[in-house]
Amino acid sequence: MGVINVSPDSFSGDGLADVEGALARAERLASEGADMIDIGGESTRPASTPISIDEELRRVIPVVEKLAHKISLPLSVDTYKLEVARQALNAGADIINDIWGLKKEPRLAELAAQENVPIVLMSNQRGSPCRDIMHAVISDLKRAIKRALDAGVPRENIIIDPGIGFGKTQGQNLEVLRRLEELQTLGRPILLGSSRKSFIGWVLDLDPEQRSSEVAFVPPNDQRLEGTAATIAIGVAKGADIVRVHDVKEMARVCKMSDALVRGV
Repeated sequence: MGVINVSPDSFSGDGLADVEGALARAERLASEGADMIDIGGESTRPASTPISIDEELRRVIPVVEKLAHKISLPLSVDTYKLEVARQALNAGADIINDIWGLKKEPRLAELAAQENVPIVLMSNQRGSPCRDIMHAVISDLKRAIKRALDAGVPRENIIIDPGIGFGKTQGQNLEVLRRLEELQTLGRPILLGSSRKSFIGWVLDLDPEQRSSEVAFVPPNDQRLEGTAATIAIGVAKGADIVRVHDVKEMARVCKMSDALVRGV
């Protein structure tokens, strides 16, 4: 899953401001081996200022419309707002990616059921820190899955994401990756979003001034590439089915090699 951020304050430093720039990036991601593209209009970094529905629509919908006509890959919309998701699906998006796992907007499940589209449910600990992180993540995902099923979402349309970052300490991020295979008990495909996250800089001591923060800005010439590759390889080995990445060419190669070793694919 290649990432397109149309927010000016993206934590990864790759935010785009115009439709043509997003199209150019999407075409490059497709040529580099992306299987799907995730489009987000609001920064998810800690302490970022939430944007209005109108502003998110202004950023996201023209990009979805353009890519739906120009790119053959499935498009995912990264939003927790019902109206943004609805209009994005009408514009050509194929997947809803909810970073709040139906906590902020349970009606996203009803929309996914009505439109018969996949929905990604992420475990988000912001505002509810915990000590036993895997228990919290699994419990959270079980709740989200039940809510989606109760709303009529077919089980095969549910994808789960442990939510690397998102209210977890740096040590907890490492623990989630280390124990990722435990999510297989939930019986749904696992999406892993570890790309360029701050725990990589924390481990590699690339951001000494940011060691206590959840996410830090990184320059476009990312210094977390090798660390990201390690998380992707180990994530695939531990059961990740989808990896959400910024550096598609490099990570597609990591995935191909990891699949060959782990799954014989």
